[in-house]
Amino acid sequence: MESLHPRVRIVWILTGLLGAVVVGFVVAVVDQLLSSGWLGVAGQSPTASGTVSLSVVAFVVVLVCAVPYSLVHYRVWRFEIQDDALYLERGVITRVKTAVPFVRVQHVDTQRGPVERLLGLASVVVYTAGSRGADVTIPGLRPERASALHDRLRELAIESEEDAV
Repeated sequence: MESLHPRVRIVWILTGLLGAVVVGFVVAVVDQLLSSGWLGVAGQSPTASGTVSLSVVAFVVVLVCAVPYSLVHYRVWRFEIQDDALYLERGVITRVKTAVPFVRVQHVDTQRGPVERLLGLASVVVYTAGSRGADVTIPGLRPERASALHDRLRELAIESEEDAV
């Protein structure tokens, strides 16, 4: 099975950092609303006395969880193209094994968001027929690998469509 490019860990850590900022901001807003009496609770905020802010604690907790999660996520993420399907293995807490039969593939996209472009990475998205989980994404690929994978998956989907008729 093939693994992802190691730089995908940076993308996932940056995503965790963004999540930590959002959680810290939300906690800060709620803390401010509680301390000002806007939510029907009058009085001083428990963190107004100069101790460490709840928003800082929330930020640090989310970030401390996101970094190891991203590292483990990278270690378990694998994919492989076999004769009949695309196989994926991923998941930190819940391990997920997915088989995408080529006959179910409707179309394939290659995506490069701003962070991925900055890090020299791309993702391949495989859209399938069906309602639940109708697409799978293979992140963290070098652009040339993503392009080759895109072309190969497209060819296999076309071949399997001809065989199915």
